[in-house]
Amino acid sequence: MNQNVFIELINPFKDKVFRLAKRLLTSTEEAEDATQEVIVKLWNKKESLESYSSVEALAMTMTKNYCLDQLKSKRAGNLKIVHTNYTDREPQLDKKLEDINSLEWVEKIISQLPEQLQMLIQLRDVEQYEFDEIAKIVNMNETAIRVALSRARKKIRESMLNTHRYGIQ
Repeated sequence: MNQNVFIELINPFKDKVFRLAKRLLTSTEEAEDATQEVIVKLWNKKESLESYSSVEALAMTMTKNYCLDQLKSKRAGNLKIVHTNYTDREPQLDKKLEDINSLEWVEKIISQLPEQLQMLIQLRDVEQYEFDEIAKIVNMNETAIRVALSRARKKIRESMLNTHRYGIQ
């Protein structure tokens, strides 16, 4: 496989690799390093990539494993999830502030979830992966993923309702 074919192969999903790394590692620099590391590993495997049913799933799995290894080695206590994938249609200022406040609360709640749930939320709700693709990436069955996501979303919803009913927690 030559370099141009390799680049065409990884271009469609390299941004997803970066966003997953950023979700798990928080730091843009660390996410860039992780993305580069995964691409280098894929390049080293370039001759055998055609034997994989989904190179994207392989790349996401490699990203997940690399990031979790990095987190274990550093045990970074400053996990923070930043979500910037929404579009702004210029709502009124008070609505913007309310949305920003709610997003910050959701990010805070998600950051308190276990790493695996954070990853599942990132892959399904942000990256829009199908359950069968997520199952390959995280090595779980689809039913377990659905149950875990349902519980995580319920916890987020309950925390948000409590915040809005009773004020700041």
